[in-house]
Amino acid sequence: MAAGIGLLVVLSAFTGALPGDAGTPPPRQPGWTVPGDDLRTVLLRDGEVTLPDDGFYSWAALNRRTGLLTGSANYTAQSDTMSLIKAWLAADDLRRADEQGLLPRAPRLAELSAIIRDSDNPGADATYARVGGEDSIHRMVRICGLTDTAPVLDRWSNTVVSARDLARLGRCIADGRAAGPQWTPWLLGEMRAVRGEGDFGPRDALTPEYAATVAIKNGWLLRDEDDLWHISCLAIGEHWVIGALARYPGEQGFDHGVGFCRQLGAALLLVA
Repeated sequence: MAAGIGLLVVLSAFTGALPGDAGTPPPRQPGWTVPGDDLRTVLLRDGEVTLPDDGFYSWAALNRRTGLLTGSANYTAQSDTMSLIKAWLAADDLRRADEQGLLPRAPRLAELSAIIRDSDNPGADATYARVGGEDSIHRMVRICGLTDTAPVLDRWSNTVVSARDLARLGRCIADGRAAGPQWTPWLLGEMRAVRGEGDFGPRDALTPEYAATVAIKNGWLLRDEDDLWHISCLAIGEHWVIGALARYPGEQGFDHGVGFCRQLGAALLLVA
């Protein structure tokens, strides 16, 4: 994590029921995820999130039990997904195969595993073509009830989303709409096994025991077009989802964005 995050400001949180979000959630309160019978679980809490002022930063958190969605004041603002979208591409491929009565062979499963665990780009290119390119992104919007998402220039990494839609996408993956009931456990297992450079995000704030239960997929790229780091984070817990987006000057380095995503975990997650 970079030593200097710079001057921090606190952005006001926006809370409410949103179009496409089921239920009428109660007002947010401290500890607004109610634990179940097993008190040793990871809960969302009403934490204060400080955001750097050196670029664009946005986040959203969704309570999967109540449908309550909260986040930064700009959580409808868009940025690009980069490799985060690979979680959807794998889900779309698996669900479509199941709908057609097909069982993916071992080589395809290995390809999908690599794009999730290791963020393999050639495998993502092949999967994007197989699922119809931009048609797959339009399916994601429809199936997951997204409102701030669109394909851009027929390139998977250019897909734009909001932090709010990342939280909704995480719920869509977790509840089985994305990959279908047959493949959702497999997909979540692969997302829990993300490794290497892409293994960062809110779960870094948890102990290894609890971090291992959290499914993640992230995106990161220092774009030549604007010399900015573009970062996206998605973390899915048993009862919650956190999504985040960032763009900031390239000289700040990759670890600056990693620190931002980790900070969300420290602020919002509580092991009870």
